[in-house]
Amino acid sequence: MQKAISIQNLIKEFPRKNEQPIRAVDDISFDVLPGKIFGLLGPNGAGKSTTIKVLTTLIPPTSGTVLVNGYDVVKQSLDVRKNICVVLQENAVEVFLTVRHNFLTFGKFHGMTTSDIEKKMGRIVELFGLEEVLNQKPIDLSGGLKRRVQVAKIFLVDTPIVFLDEATTGMDTFNKRATVKAIKEEAQHGRTIVLTTHMLEEAEELCDEIVIINHGKIIAKGTTDDVKKLGLQMFYLSLKFSEMEKDLEELMHKFSPVKMDIVNNEVSLTVREHNTALKILSLAQSSGALKHFEISTASLEDVFVELLDRKKRGTP
Repeated sequence: MQKAISIQNLIKEFPRKNEQPIRAVDDISFDVLPGKIFGLLGPNGAGKSTTIKVLTTLIPPTSGTVLVNGYDVVKQSLDVRKNICVVLQENAVEVFLTVRHNFLTFGKFHGMTTSDIEKKMGRIVELFGLEEVLNQKPIDLSGGLKRRVQVAKIFLVDTPIVFLDEATTGMDTFNKRATVKAIKEEAQHGRTIVLTTHMLEEAEELCDEIVIINHGKIIAKGTTDDVKKLGLQMFYLSLKFSEMEKDLEELMHKFSPVKMDIVNNEVSLTVREHNTALKILSLAQSSGALKHFEISTASLEDVFVELLDRKKRGTP
C-alpha cells in the first residue's frame, strides 16, 4: 500500500547571521497510511507547524526525504499541491464575501464548476452546521464560526490528503463538537487527515495514530494506546468522600501525585505507579468516609505532560 505521507530523516534549519542556524526539526521520520486521522502533537515551538509547512511545500526541507501521496515535496511540489488541502493557524477567509461566495470562490480556484460546487456545498454546509450563516459575511461572524467556515470549505475539494493546523482554535464547545464530527465523517470516506493540535482530549478522540515532538525531535509515536503504554504506568483515581479531612489530603500529597485536584469532597489524582494508586485507595477506604471511587489508566494529556517532564529531566 502506498503511504499517504512518508518522512525520512527530515531536518529543517533556519539560518541566523553570524550564529549557528536554528534547527526547528531535528531528523524525524514517520509514515501515515491512507484513510487515517494522524495527530502531530507537541508544545508551542516544538516544530509542528514547521513540519506541516514542509509537507505542504511552503518551505523546503534542509535535508531528508518527504513524500506526499507518493510525490516529492521538492522535486514534484506542484503534484503535491494538487493532492492536498490545508488549513493553517491563520484564519484565511474572505471576510467581505458571504459564506456561500467563500465556497464558490474556493471551489473555482480548485478548478470546480459552479454546478459541481453547488452540488457539494449542500452536504458540506449541513455537515458543518452552516445553514443559518450561508448568506452572511464572515466579518459579522464569531471567531469560532469563521474558523468553522475555513475548515468546511477545504472539504469541498476532493483531495486525498487534508492538513488541519490547530483546526478548532478559537471555537466554542458547540463549534468544536460540530467540526470534530465532520472530520470523523470525512475520514470514514477514505481521506487522510493530518491534525496538529495542543488539545490532547481532541487528539485522543480523533486520531488513529500520533507523533509527539519536542524541540524538533520525536519523543513518542504510535496509536494513542501505544503512547500510553510507554512504560509510564500512569493511573487516574477519582475519589468521592462524605467528608474530606485535612490530614487525609496531606497524606495523599506524600505520595507525590503527578496531578491532584480537590473540589469540595471530591479528589482527582494522577499517579505514576499502579501500587501507588492502590495504596491511596486503601488509605481512602480506611478513612471510613469514602463513598465512591473510580480507577483507570491516565489520559493522553497526563502521559503527554509526563513525557515532556521526562525529557526535561533527561530520564529515558
